[in-house]
Parts: sequence; structure tokens; C-alpha cells
Amino acid sequence: MTDEKLDQILKQALAPEISNREIRIHRRRKDKMTTFGKIGKGVAAAVAVAVIGIGGLGYFNPVLAAKIPLIGKIFEKVEDDATYSGDYTDKKTVLTNEDSAGNLDTSDYTVSDKGITLTASEVYCDGYSIFLTVNIESEDADFTHIPEHYTGMNVADNQTAAGFYVGGTWSVDGSSPEWLENTFDGKVIDSHTFAGMLKINLEEKYTGIGELNLNVDGLGYDDDRMLDGEEISASHWTEGSWNIVIPFEVNGTDVKTIEVSEKKGNITLEDVVISPYQVIIHATTPGEQRELTDDRREKLLSKDPDMTDAEMFELLGWSYEPCYTICFNQDGELLYADMEMAGRAGFAVQGKEIKTLYVYIFDNLDDWSLMKQEGMNSSVAEKAVISKEIHVE
Repeated sequence: MTDEKLDQILKQALAPEISNREIRIHRRRKDKMTTFGKIGKGVAAAVAVAVIGIGGLGYFNPVLAAKIPLIGKIFEKVEDDATYSGDYTDKKTVLTNEDSAGNLDTSDYTVSDKGITLTASEVYCDGYSIFLTVNIESEDADFTHIPEHYTGMNVADNQTAAGFYVGGTWSVDGSSPEWLENTFDGKVIDSHTFAGMLKINLEEKYTGIGELNLNVDGLGYDDDRMLDGEEISASHWTEGSWNIVIPFEVNGTDVKTIEVSEKKGNITLEDVVISPYQVIIHATTPGEQRELTDDRREKLLSKDPDMTDAEMFELLGWSYEPCYTICFNQDGELLYADMEMAGRAGFAVQGKEIKTLYVYIFDNLDDWSLMKQEGMNSSVAEKAVISKEIHVE
């Protein structure tokens, strides 16, 4: 995707008030994330994020923060403003607790390296994604200059969170390692403490009890004092080793799968999954049925670390037919779209009522972008390859 096309998508997706400068900042953030090895297995349809600065972070006085139990309660702290917002109280599993004096009752989920301590706090799994909260501490850092980004659909939602980059790999029960693709979404607690949530998407539906192996080899964050610089992404980056094994159990409460199996053109809408915090739409195209092996992908990335899956397919002479998905609820509310990859499009529920879903799948990115801008009654709705009304309740 060209820089001009990315600018166009961002201008349409973000609030009208977002400046060209902020769009350029976002593009630099996106490029740097790829450099750190966060290579997904598909192509992102669009990422609607804008840096908005440090104002309103609401971090606590360090003295007061030390007296407030945080570990074991991070979901409670960040769940209103994180992208995958919602009430996790009855869904989460607490890994590590903290008393009022700041003492941890176990060190099983705490690792330190290069002056940075990472503590896994809580975990939730709906069978399709693992939601993990962590606490990051560094005595030598000043986290109060981490800028926030929009996590809601509109500026008026006043939903923003600070972001913390993470590099490394993850695996479940000894499976092949996958790159960490997301950042920690969270809050600056004080100059030395950051609390956030990480979402890891599982490739296949998981059931029962498992172990997440989190192998972090880099942590970093942006600095709002460097927003005018040519390179601001993860301006504070530390390489090290933070490895934690995290037990989890799938909580299927309020998770529903609706089979669809509708094929039109070259796209098949397989099914729709509704969980308390996300909607997942599984759709496939002929090109997506030819998967790149890890070995082949690594060889191609060794030649060009920024190569996308679509570019790899083209280089190999394979067909690759991406699709672009958009989703509304019964009230015509647009669901927040996360990264779309081959076979899977994810959307954050963000507290919206889901009784009926209206799913539109396009084979043209410009049409997808225009419908996102114009809403469910967009003039391009009829251009969708698949448009489907799905009753949830």
C-alpha cells in the first residue's frame, strides 16, 4: 500500500480534526512496528489510530500510586478505555495479587531484565483470543510522556489509551512461535509504572486449559517530546529477555458462534463469533487457502523485512484475494475494526448491544473505506460482494 493511499484511508477513518502531522506520525509508528518484527499472517485493512498527546492521562502521584493495589486489578483500571473495553470482573482469572503495601503474593509471573520488570496480572480467553494484563515498571524511565491514541469510534467518545510496544513471540502448549503483533493498551500510573492489556489472537478455536508462553525480547514507548522528530516510534526501546508461562482456561460464557456458510463470487462467509468483547467474522477467498509455511515466510522476510503477505503471494505467483469487512449492529452503530487478516476480521464490541449484525464484505478497499465514512446507508453498500443480516438474539 502506498503512503498516499494510507493517508487517504486515515483521513477518512479519523476525526476531521486530526491534522496531517498526526497522520504522518501514525505512519512512522506503523513502519517502525513492522521493523520490530510484528509481521502478521495477513494484510491490515486499515488501522485508525491518532496520537493525541499526553493531556488527560490522569496518572497518579507516585506516592499515592504505591498505596493503591494495582496488580490483580489492571482490567478494572484499563477496561473503560482500552480498545477491547468492557467489564472483565466476572470473566478474568487473577494470576498475581498485590496488597495495600504493594507486596506481591507470588513471583511466578514476574520477570526482570535491563532494569524493567514485567508482571503478568490477569488473563481471560474466549477461545479465540487471549486477553492479558501486565504491569511494567522501570525506575530509570519517565512514562508520563507516553502519548495517548484514540480507541473509540469517535473523538466525542473520549476513549483514549496510552500504548506500549512489545516485541517477541508467543506460543500455546508448545506450538510454533508466532510474532507478537499488538501493543499494550493501557494507562500511565506514574513516571515509573505502566499498566496495560495485550490481546493475542489464536489461529484456531481453543477449548479447555492451556499455557501461554510469552517470550518478550523488546519493550518500548513513544515520547510526546519527540513528536516533531523524523523518527518517534518507540524512541525509548530496550532489548532484553522477559519470558513468562501463563496458565489460562477458556471461558465460554456468553460466547456464541453462528454458522453462515454463504458463498458469493470468490468470497465465502463461514461464520460469525460473538463474545463479550469482540465480534469475529470468518471469511475465506481462494487465494487465502494457500498458506505460507513459516520457513518460506522467513526466507522471504530475510530479503525484505517489510514484505506483506500479499506481496509474498505475488512474488510466488500465487493468487491472493483479500477481502475487507465492515460490521454494524441493529442500531446502525459501526463496530470498531481491528486488524483484518486472511480468513478473519475482528471488531471490538466496546459495550454496544449486539442483537443483530449487518455484515458487508468488499473486494475493493476504496468501497470499504467509503462505507466506513458514510455509515450503513452508504451508497456503496450495494457493491459489497456479501451483505448479510445476522440475528444474534
